[in-house]
Amino acid sequence: MVESAGGTPEDGAAEVLDRPLPDGVRRAVVQIVSDGFGGLTVGELPPQLRQYARFTPTRRVKFAGNAMATALENDPVFRQRIGERLREAQPELTAALDAGTPPPAADPLDVAAAAYVLRPTGWVKLVTAAGEEAQRADAERADEETRAELERLRTELTAARAHTKAETERLRTELDAAKKEAESMHRKLRGALSDVKRGEAALRKAAADAEAARAEDQAQLSAADSETRRLKSRLSEAEAALEAARRAAREGRSVEDMRLRLLLDTVLDAAQGLRRELALPPVSVRPAETVDAVEPGRMTPKDIAARALSENDPAILDQLLALPQAHLVVDGYNVTKTGYPTMPLEKQRLRLLGSLSQLALQTGAEVTCVFDGAELAAPVLLAPPRGVRVLFSKPGVTADELIRQLVRAEPPGRPVIVASTDREVADGIAKAGARPVASAVLLKRLTRG
Repeated sequence: MVESAGGTPEDGAAEVLDRPLPDGVRRAVVQIVSDGFGGLTVGELPPQLRQYARFTPTRRVKFAGNAMATALENDPVFRQRIGERLREAQPELTAALDAGTPPPAADPLDVAAAAYVLRPTGWVKLVTAAGEEAQRADAERADEETRAELERLRTELTAARAHTKAETERLRTELDAAKKEAESMHRKLRGALSDVKRGEAALRKAAADAEAARAEDQAQLSAADSETRRLKSRLSEAEAALEAARRAAREGRSVEDMRLRLLLDTVLDAAQGLRRELALPPVSVRPAETVDAVEPGRMTPKDIAARALSENDPAILDQLLALPQAHLVVDGYNVTKTGYPTMPLEKQRLRLLGSLSQLALQTGAEVTCVFDGAELAAPVLLAPPRGVRVLFSKPGVTADELIRQLVRAEPPGRPVIVASTDREVADGIAKAGARPVASAVLLKRLTRG
């Protein structure tokens, strides 16, 4: 342990500082610790300070000041080691402190810091006295600075007053000149205002004339624009009418050609069927053929009467579909709800279309199946079966109306058969020349396979 000047162990260790360490003393203490820090090994340092072992003294003061002050206060061994480094660095100051006679010429802050580290007898008094001395020195320095600042401000105030007085005289002179200049300018301004008013009156008159001319030009331009728009509208209408006429002519010719060709095919097929049905001989009349007689194999009226069928016999549908160019139009939901109403609509459609596909393959007739589109929540995605055309009515159009449109689209003379139990549909298509067949008849024919 370090002994004091009296040769006893650190008598000042029992003394306690009853107030915070003055700032100046604390800075000097931290500097002493930082300077002595480098003379110690890492093992001699407290654990919390070992991370700063490689720092320079300046960086240690900056980043480890609080940690070094705390370690010095709480770790007597570390304080003793720093004291030994201090004795080596400042032997005269430390010897004087040990003797209890600090040198009068030394800086009080350095004496207090060394006393705080070495803890000789009476170190608390030295630290307190150094703090008070530092405060007095700061106060005296601040007082001197205040007096010097006050003297400087007085000097500046005197100079400012003199400058203000001279500036005031100059401004008064300039103000008088400015007043005279302002009076002159006022007179000139009044004359200029009179000229401006006369100019404004002339300008308003010119503006009124220009506005009247512009209004007239605008009216003429508007009239010309109106006439141009009218002529363009008439030209557009004429062009649209011409295009519509051309399109109608093209479409009409196309539709009429299609209807005429279909009717011609129907007549030709009917003639060929009639020739096969009647089995007419070649067109060469022989005298013997004009004799009234019964030839072998010829049908009698009784045989022909036996061929009559009931309206509910599915064989009548076979006869109708055997006609040349026959077209079968099916009221889809009318048929499905007659035959299997309890099934979901999707399954009703699939079952009916599958049966119609087989019928189309068997008979060779054109088959169109119409469904009411109003009962659909979304468009139906399905692949139409082979030989069957599938149509859904548009929004606002019923399936009945779509069937009537299909019948009216056919040329007169083509055999069109409509399968529906709806009385209105049957009456309407009958007037258009189509042959109505009950849904039950179609269902019987489809069931027969």
